[in-house]
Amino acid sequence: MLTVISTSVAPRTGAEPRSPGPIPQAAQGKGTEAGGGNPSGIYSAIISRNFPIIGVKEKTFEQLHKKCLEKKVLYVDPEFPPDETSLFYSQKFPIQFIWKRPPEICENPRFIIGGANRTDICQGDLGDCWFLAAIACLTLNKRLLFRVIPHDQSFTENYAGIFHFQFWRYGDWVDVVIDDCLPTYNNELVFTKSNHHNEFWSALLEKAYAKLHGSYEALKGGNTTEAMEDFTGGVTEFFEIKDAPRDMYKIMKKAIERGSLMGCSIDTIVPVQYETRMACGLVKGHAYSVTGLEEALYKGEKVKLVRLRNPWGQVEWNGSWSDSWKNWSFVDKNEKARLQHQVTEDGEFWMSYDDFIYHFTKLEICNLTADALESDKLQTWTVSVNEGRWVRGCSAGGCRNFPDTFWTNPQYRLKLLEEDDDPDESEVICSFLVALMQKNRRKDRKLGANLFTIGFAIYEVPKEMHGNKQHLQKDFFLYNASKARSKTYINMREVSERFRLPPSEYVIVPSTYEPHQEGEFILRVFSEKRNLSEEVENTISVDRPVCRRDNGYGGVCESCCSQLPGLLSQGVTGPCSLPDLLILPKKQNPKLCKSNKIHFQASLGEPLFLVF
Repeated sequence: MLTVISTSVAPRTGAEPRSPGPIPQAAQGKGTEAGGGNPSGIYSAIISRNFPIIGVKEKTFEQLHKKCLEKKVLYVDPEFPPDETSLFYSQKFPIQFIWKRPPEICENPRFIIGGANRTDICQGDLGDCWFLAAIACLTLNKRLLFRVIPHDQSFTENYAGIFHFQFWRYGDWVDVVIDDCLPTYNNELVFTKSNHHNEFWSALLEKAYAKLHGSYEALKGGNTTEAMEDFTGGVTEFFEIKDAPRDMYKIMKKAIERGSLMGCSIDTIVPVQYETRMACGLVKGHAYSVTGLEEALYKGEKVKLVRLRNPWGQVEWNGSWSDSWKNWSFVDKNEKARLQHQVTEDGEFWMSYDDFIYHFTKLEICNLTADALESDKLQTWTVSVNEGRWVRGCSAGGCRNFPDTFWTNPQYRLKLLEEDDDPDESEVICSFLVALMQKNRRKDRKLGANLFTIGFAIYEVPKEMHGNKQHLQKDFFLYNASKARSKTYINMREVSERFRLPPSEYVIVPSTYEPHQEGEFILRVFSEKRNLSEEVENTISVDRPVCRRDNGYGGVCESCCSQLPGLLSQGVTGPCSLPDLLILPKKQNPKLCKSNKIHFQASLGEPLFLVF
């Protein structure tokens, strides 16, 4: 169930206002570049085009490929073998799959036919349309696409049954190596496939992403933004379309021009309505790619249009401007050609912008970082990347509703040093975006892990404390209101918000909603001008014994705790058995959130809407 919790808190001295404040301004689609050194030695860096690729395992693709060619054998991945362990972790499929390599499935298999494009992606029997919608967006930017899908891979020249793909993973680009064995049934691919029977890049990309998360089952259900960010290293902003700014179409247009990735969906709170086709041809609880925006001349007037794609590769909108719309005869043939109109059941269609905002409920825009930019001439953003961890008994304090422990959360000082260059802005303002991402929760589903409900608050540091890196104590938060905060606490991988504050020194406090929940995270700060983001010293005393034995799983057991420094933590763990590895919330009963009196289901693992 997707839990959305207001950040308003119970009344207290210096309490924050109950109103969530102004909605952050819309995305401008800017990338990032290095923003100066960090004297503290904290990891604060930009992923550049030359940023090193980190192999998932010690042996690189080139080494493995060469070894297979020398031995004249086809590669078999020992870490993601062609068996049931790679398929699922909780429930077996009702049918028996046969793993086959593409040359065993068809004659003349090809990696890519005529260039990788959005029509090469057709969903199979796996609920990962959120991932496939992101791939469709990725194909619109060839520079991005071939960062994820390296060149020079084929089934002909130097074929050895081995392929590799690259993904952004919490601040690093990782190279994921796989074999080309794919699950089949009746000699047909079970999961993602191309509309060309002998094209396999999309199926292999899906397999690499499944390996990254531990299994194919781990990809079931999600948000398009996850994959968008894993393809680009970008940061995503969400728009509730009913609350969209008046210039939303302009925002979307600029996003397309900058190469940003966009997805949308029609949310539903009724589980039986997931994947339900409406009379208009649209599908509820389902992810779509936004693949184009244009203005068309129709009967002497300009009409704003949006082009969307259903990753099923079929089932399309049947209203105005759809493929079979009867009024296409009134559209000039040159306009038709410009819009590439054709009556084809390929999952892609045009619809008017008015119909788009009427039917769809959510829009996601993934703004790109410096290494993903189409042109170096675009204005870029500075980004700081900080790693941290919530540790039970030390730094897992929960939100402001828990004043006795909130102050123990990790704290990050943010120095906004230069104001924006905006001639129309009368105030001295710094624009920045904060993105809090929890790590490895999807991969750890097999251990019982679900997404935590997360958010953050931002406080201004008093002038007399500027430059002091000391951890702010309980009294500070009791008597000082936040200057900004995430609008909601929500159980998604990442929570991000855009803010505008005057130059000063601030402290960002990321937290889970409930205290005592353990997990790792990264905190990214994007700004138009120079900023410095670093973790402050943690001076919290710990009475519980410190345990530094590594159990191999990177967790902390219930009987052990360590006061971790936060950034670049060494994964201090306790000597616990696997069942005790993670202290996870059990499925709870519905409860009343005291923050805003809204009823929510406190089951952190099941989003209210799942897009399949």
